[in-house]
Amino acid sequence: MYDIVIIGAGTAGLSAAIYTRRSGKSCLVLEASAYGGQIINAPDIENYPGIKHISGFDFATGLFEQATDLGAEFAFEKALSIEDQGETKVVHTDSNTYPCKAVILATGAKNRPLGLDREQELIGKGISYCATCDGMFYRGKAVAVSGGGNTALEDAAFLSNYCSKVYLVHRRDQFRGDEKDVAVLRGKENVEFVLNANVTKLLGEERLNGVEVTDKFSGEKRVLPVEGLFVAIGQMPDNAPFANLVTLDNGGYIKADESCLTGTPGIYTAGDCRTKTVRQLTTAAADGAIAALAACGRL
Repeated sequence: MYDIVIIGAGTAGLSAAIYTRRSGKSCLVLEASAYGGQIINAPDIENYPGIKHISGFDFATGLFEQATDLGAEFAFEKALSIEDQGETKVVHTDSNTYPCKAVILATGAKNRPLGLDREQELIGKGISYCATCDGMFYRGKAVAVSGGGNTALEDAAFLSNYCSKVYLVHRRDQFRGDEKDVAVLRGKENVEFVLNANVTKLLGEERLNGVEVTDKFSGEKRVLPVEGLFVAIGQMPDNAPFANLVTLDNGGYIKADESCLTGTPGIYTAGDCRTKTVRQLTTAAADGAIAALAACGRL
């Protein structure tokens, strides 16, 4: 019987493990693949307070080692469901069953990819899913943003402050995001809208040096000479297996406020898998600490 089972070993889950152990409670962290989450693929992190520069791998490894040194246990198994037995929760994985007193869901969310050849290969070499994280690396360079929602508009606005040129590629002629943000972008000389078009090919060998876009009506192809492509077409949380115990919004995110409490006593959530406005390393770490302290306080 563990005090707390944490599902997910990203920044939120590992932070929760650290705070759980520092509070003197036992914990098991379940992870379906590898520790670290999305950030492990980032070659450079320069926006985490107190750390000027670190790779995503080193950052995640530091968290993992800190948690294990404190006595957190890990099992690399996929959590399939949670059974609520009142004061006891039972987490079922693909190979084991773990009873516990509380659960923290830190399942994260995956960036929705474009699905193009070599997309995964070029992550960190021109392909990024976070303008706030990586935009500064493209200061003075030409970049493209793919997407039409608020995130894409905000990314384009952010990048326009640092990049020589920003192409905003959207598959429709109208944006889903706020019109006021569209108006701001229309007023920027270094922002160009590429509408009714899709990114159809990534160019470059070791690094990205251009993207091919195709007009969806005429089929006309055009090459944009960019060194960076920021993909902002949404994220994909994986919370469906736990929908019997938590409430999900229309996007599949777990509904919870800043206290990280769900509607079920003893079930908490942290990180990118929950409803929130800002998804950054700092907010994931904060969520992990808050959820762990809340769970430990209840115990």
